[in-house]
Amino acid sequence: MEPGEIHALLGENGAGKSTLMNVLYGLYQPDEGEILVDGRPLRLSGPSDAIAAGIGMVHQHFMLVPVFTVAENIMLGAEQVRGGIAGFLDRRRARREVAEVSERYHLRVDPDAIIEDLPVGIQQRVEIVKALTRDVDLLILDEPTAVLTPQETEELLTVMRSLKAAGKSIVFITHKLGEVKAVADRITVIRRGRTVGTASPEASRDELAALMVGRSVRLTVDKQPATPGKPILEVAGLVVDDDRQCRAVDGVELTVRAGEVLGVAGVQGNGQTELIEAIMGLRPALAGSVTLDGEQINGWSTKRVLRAGVGYVPEDRSVDGLVKEFSVAENLVLDIYDRPPFGKGLALRPDAIAKSAQERIAQFDVRTPSADAAVGTLSGGNQQKVIVARELSRPLKLFIAAQPTRGVDVGSIEFIHSRVIRERDIGTAVMVVSSELDEVIGLADRIAVMYRGRIIGIVGPDTPREEIGLLMAGITPDGAGMTPTGDTPASAPESPGNEDKE
Repeated sequence: MEPGEIHALLGENGAGKSTLMNVLYGLYQPDEGEILVDGRPLRLSGPSDAIAAGIGMVHQHFMLVPVFTVAENIMLGAEQVRGGIAGFLDRRRARREVAEVSERYHLRVDPDAIIEDLPVGIQQRVEIVKALTRDVDLLILDEPTAVLTPQETEELLTVMRSLKAAGKSIVFITHKLGEVKAVADRITVIRRGRTVGTASPEASRDELAALMVGRSVRLTVDKQPATPGKPILEVAGLVVDDDRQCRAVDGVELTVRAGEVLGVAGVQGNGQTELIEAIMGLRPALAGSVTLDGEQINGWSTKRVLRAGVGYVPEDRSVDGLVKEFSVAENLVLDIYDRPPFGKGLALRPDAIAKSAQERIAQFDVRTPSADAAVGTLSGGNQQKVIVARELSRPLKLFIAAQPTRGVDVGSIEFIHSRVIRERDIGTAVMVVSSELDEVIGLADRIAVMYRGRIIGIVGPDTPREEIGLLMAGITPDGAGMTPTGDTPASAPESPGNEDKE
């Protein structure tokens, strides 16, 4: 790589991209080969050696302490004391460094903000600031946009361009071809642990997708018009608060019919998460009703909702979708482990669980060393396929998928989308919530746009993107802005300045 270059690394889930970068950052040791920096071999015994050599890395899953401030997180591992007095950390210096780096690279990070109060996009900026305060020349960004909204993604791409202009080199690992074409100077494609080709940003999306997967990939959803049946999910006047007791869902009304896909579009943070959690019994509803196939399910436990024929792909697979310490086979039966043929009561039947796991691994192309491997050792995309395989391997009345292809490569996106449409075509009611507008438009038969806790419009998938975008911004077709009543989701509170403790 050259100074001031953005080098994109493309590949399927499990192709070896993150593993390769973990070797470059000193987290893994190579079995053979060498790393050259400025033409000289570099041996790394750990991340501290990599940082000393000018290499920094921002991991897909952030390495931040939620209850610490930005400045305190920046200090971790590089603590400096004030006046040479042991025990007195120089917080002023840390805050000053954060402010200087933020201003220099246009990152806009408040040194005194508490991490857990910050949106995901700002948390990622903190990780970048942390690397830059170590004075790195090469920055590795591992799937940096996997959990970002479209707006946050655009801001990150702008930050990357400013880092490039400042002479920093960036390795950009991603599955999203549009982002690669927007910022990359060079592209390397890895498949099953080997480099299979290089390309320029001028290459078409179809060419890049074929290089990644080894075959041609359909980047659009192939489906026939829906034939909706009876209402399966009916939500009426639903009111839900978020974790801060602010109004997140404010009188939502919607219906999902058998044999159709209802897409819910909107910038993340407008109540979509709380809406789905209320339907699934994960969050209490303050008012309104949720009806499944004619039966009101308000107050039901999540287990009971699942047993009633609801499949659920949560938006955060690592928190709500999987038990990372459990094996792939065990995760594939998490919601039916106590039912035949997998078990009865507390008695499990390992042979039946193992046989079913092998079938699902093959059917859903889960890349794993074995069914006994801990699911936490799989790539993010393969973890997602485990969840989809689990939820779509039993008869369903309703399938709810929140961010179903987050962090998933183009080949797997094609597969997951085809399974969603297949579920629709066998008569299941499907509800897809996604911050990817292309995904919503491609899958949905109707699109409900959510803004500040309300459904402000329901349109068809042939509606111009610009019109849907205006609805996502709260602007209705008559040109008026939408001002909801009651409490609205508040932005992250500003943290008061943290004074030094003497």
